Amino acid sequence: MRKLTNEELNRISLDDYKNAKKNPLVVVLDNIRSQSNIGSVFRTSDAFAVELIVLCGITANPPQREIHKTALGATDSVDWEYKSNTIEAITNLRDRGYKIISIEQTEHAIPLPLFEIEKNQKYALVFGNEISGVEDAVIQQSDSCIEIPQWGTKHSLNISVSVGIVLWDILLKLK
Repeated sequence: MRKLTNEELNRISLDDYKNAKKNPLVVVLDNIRSQSNIGSVFRTSDAFAVELIVLCGITANPPQREIHKTALGATDSVDWEYKSNTIEAITNLRDRGYKIISIEQTEHAIPLPLFEIEKNQKYALVFGNEISGVEDAVIQQSDSCIEIPQWGTKHSLNISVSVGIVLWDILLKLK
């Protein structure tokens, strides 16, 4: 067994990626503090062909050196926009036909493996601040909340890890 070379991976060009059909998913970052986490979300969103990332509140915007270090160019491939207010962002997305799903541990959260996808539905997935999570007001405006089951002592995951787990699971269900 051997590792594939970059040429063997058949990566598409930036222009081809920008014009390619995307998955019906938007990632909403609700007041993310760490620029490294933001960059990781860009890179993961590129890998899973996410339509858009919406950066909200204190979430830093590209170009930033720390975002670039982990994004590895994904800030150029993945479309993004900034909204100062997360409620405004999700209201706009709902008006455009997206179901708003917050990734948070709440009273009636659906465990990720049990979350059922509607085949022709678009989803906006809200990921919250590293310390305080998704804002309460955003949770109240969400259509559902998803929780990633965990069995350790911390009961929290880094935001960039959560984004990867949730996108992978939802895309498997969409496909």
